[in-house]
Amino acid sequence: MKTRIIIATVICFFLQWLVNPTYGQNSKWTIQKCIDYAQQKNIQVQKTLLSTESNKINFNATKASRFPIVDASARQSFGWADKQSTGSNSYTFSGSNSSTYSISSSVTLYAGLKLQQSIKQSDINYKAGVYDSETMKETISLNIMDAFLQILYAEEQVKNYKNQVDLTEKELNLASERLKLSAISNSDYLQVKSQLATEKQNLANAQGLLSTNRVNLMQLMELPITNDFEIEHPDLTNLINKSRKSLPDSVYQIALALKPQIKSATLRSESSALDVAIAKADYMPRVSLDAGFSSDYMSALKGSSYSFQLSHNFSPTIGLGISIPIYHNDQIKSKIELAKISTQSAQLDELNTKNQLRKSIENACTNVITAQNEYDASKEQYQANQESFAVASEKYTQELMNSVDFLVQKTNLITSESNYLQAKYNLIFSYKTLDFYLGIPFNF
Repeated sequence: MKTRIIIATVICFFLQWLVNPTYGQNSKWTIQKCIDYAQQKNIQVQKTLLSTESNKINFNATKASRFPIVDASARQSFGWADKQSTGSNSYTFSGSNSSTYSISSSVTLYAGLKLQQSIKQSDINYKAGVYDSETMKETISLNIMDAFLQILYAEEQVKNYKNQVDLTEKELNLASERLKLSAISNSDYLQVKSQLATEKQNLANAQGLLSTNRVNLMQLMELPITNDFEIEHPDLTNLINKSRKSLPDSVYQIALALKPQIKSATLRSESSALDVAIAKADYMPRVSLDAGFSSDYMSALKGSSYSFQLSHNFSPTIGLGISIPIYHNDQIKSKIELAKISTQSAQLDELNTKNQLRKSIENACTNVITAQNEYDASKEQYQANQESFAVASEKYTQELMNSVDFLVQKTNLITSESNYLQAKYNLIFSYKTLDFYLGIPFNF
């Protein structure tokens, strides 16, 4: 019986592993796992991928238009009429049938290179669509990275507030004993009690922020809300204050060669320029070639078999045609002018995309310097308040400091700790944002 249970357990575990290969493994979400999941599930990313697939189909259809069009047709007809009998005035109502078969083909030989330009444009549009998808994925990645860091920040904030609450509870117990011994006044005791209530409120707010940040990340990932969601806690020590001094122009030049939105904007501009060439092609003659053959059978032709008629009624044709545009009510001219305007608009879009990238990089480089300075200042202030609080704690324990002065020192410590924590994560985010423009993956 015991052996059967063991075997059943092993089989269940194996089946679970087949369904979910990650079963039994660490379920915590890494930053890369979050990004991969979000890129796979995000609606906007999926829509851009569908748009890219449509562009690919259009490209293949445009290429296929170089080849001839071939059509085949067949028709079977039946008819009835009064027919006069030979050598008499009598009429007979009788029927007849006929069959017609044909195959035709046509191909455009020349259209002012319009077809070649259209193929080139379709190829460019397809490539631009691929870069649009990459742009959307990068945007999602940046948002996921920000949300991921916000959770790490909130978790560390909760941890700090819990430590403060635990410490203040000990201080309240000590104050309660001193109050019983009349070593402190009831006012001093109430000050400590009030401080504990404030810190519990801060802890509740921090826990609420953590829950909100978790929900935000899960929603960005299009992941249904679950209480089991946990992220991995990477070692951020090596990311803290590297004293980076990146020049905006250097970063911009690198980003110009890497960022998909720039490549997409450039291709869109090239595609729009081809609209002018395509419109001008309508001024050129159009040369086409057509060919075909047909055959038929009529039952009214007595004495000729079905196969005999089809073989002797065989009629091949071939033709060469040319169409020369002479006057089209300025339609072609208008199309060319509109295409030129569209080209100028696309060029402005390309320039605007580059300007937006340059401004974002300038802000990112400025934010790095600012974040580094703020981190250094907040760290120094936090360390100074730690030392001051250590001295104050010793004095308070030895009853050499009243609760009011002691709580002032503690409040300063809590404030500086919060500022230091915020500065640390602002610095990490600024570094990662700069890495984003340099094409460095979001790994911790």
